[in-house]
Amino acid sequence: MEVNFYQPKNSILKEYIEGYYFIAEDILSKPLSYLTFPNNYCILSIYQNADEHFYGNQYKIKSAEHSNIVAGLVTSYSNPLEIIYENLVNEVTIYFKPLAINYFIDNSLLFKQSKISDFTPFPDYKEKMELIFKQSDRENQIKLLEDYLLSNFVKKDLDLVEQILADIEKDLKIDEIAQKYNFTRQHINILFSKNVGKTPSEYRKIHRFRKALINKSESKNLTTLSHQNLFFDQSHFIKDFKKLTGKKPKEFFKNVDTDKENIWLFI
Repeated sequence: MEVNFYQPKNSILKEYIEGYYFIAEDILSKPLSYLTFPNNYCILSIYQNADEHFYGNQYKIKSAEHSNIVAGLVTSYSNPLEIIYENLVNEVTIYFKPLAINYFIDNSLLFKQSKISDFTPFPDYKEKMELIFKQSDRENQIKLLEDYLLSNFVKKDLDLVEQILADIEKDLKIDEIAQKYNFTRQHINILFSKNVGKTPSEYRKIHRFRKALINKSESKNLTTLSHQNLFFDQSHFIKDFKKLTGKKPKEFFKNVDTDKENIWLFI
């Protein structure tokens, strides 16, 4: 199944949202399932006339017998997540960049769980999303979706967490970051987890993994790839890779097209 991944047209949204995609209920009539692999985005999926629920590392979606709008939120996962459609329904899925969801959704439940079924992102989202789903023209859907996201955007003072996040992506050690800001390690961990939804060490591991996927085409071999992406050695690289994907790197790259925007393994 080919799914177009759209990057935001609005300049403000580009800063905070990696992109989004639409799925229509008439694309495919038979059941469908695929594996998606850990990333540091917060992923909000909104469905029309559907039932959705998380069961451990499975997320099941099916059409509902009644009319409704429902949403599911994933803020963190460290193992492959299996997405199972009993049948396709109308869907919009939005990828918020790390930390960015805080600027759109002010909800104390955001990071209480890593996966939330029947999530309420905005008080009026059912009414607004019903209008978006009713649009038959994709450009009109995109315009309405981006306008709605912008209406919920509130700039907040998260500069400190943004700086810590940047330090982690530069591979600074937690002790170095704590010393830089005159904080304890514990305070860094609490501050980061509260606003990003995972610990700095979890974030770093997934960030390295995703960088490796991006850089795969430019690397001659796995040893070079592991060194380029700041893994201590190749055995460390293979261990982390298997933990995050369930597969060794060679097997993973053989079966998954990492050049696509959505890195999925259909099963």
